[in-house]
Amino acid sequence: MIKEIIVVEGKDDTTAIKRAVEAETIETGGSAINKEVINRIKLAQQRRGVIVFTDPDHAGERIRKIISAQVPGCKHAFLTQEEATSKGDVGVENATVETIRKALANVRTEYDIADSDIGWEDLIEAGLIVHPRAAVRRMIMGRILGIGYCNGKQFYKRCRMFQITKDEFTAACKQMDEEEG
Repeated sequence: MIKEIIVVEGKDDTTAIKRAVEAETIETGGSAINKEVINRIKLAQQRRGVIVFTDPDHAGERIRKIISAQVPGCKHAFLTQEEATSKGDVGVENATVETIRKALANVRTEYDIADSDIGWEDLIEAGLIVHPRAAVRRMIMGRILGIGYCNGKQFYKRCRMFQITKDEFTAACKQMDEEEG
């Protein structure tokens, strides 16, 4: 049984999570997340902890940002779009049991971004921003680091928020370069 309560978008996501692991969920009801749901998430965070596990799409990222802004210290689980896509539909409900378990085994916890040692220059040097293949490289790095795909500014914020170390970042860059060949 997973101690934390997993925050998902809807009933199909809950069904997929419960197929993969023994856990309880809070459903946001989509991207129109209301005050009542936020209050339940805050209580869950205080009592047991929370893992935010939303779809790897615009709506899922919007929900993740809303929760992060209002409920500090959440853990986050991420899927790539490829892992969460079936017949053109993107969502946690489309992921395999194994993929869901892997994502939950690799959760990241938010921290105060002031404590990070990753700088904007590191992203430039790694070709994650201001580079012709920056989006592809961020997708690869997001998968390797377990922080998901996002734009350059958000990627920078996530590296800092999840306290990615210089060593982790350097190792992930090396693996990314090897994968790109």
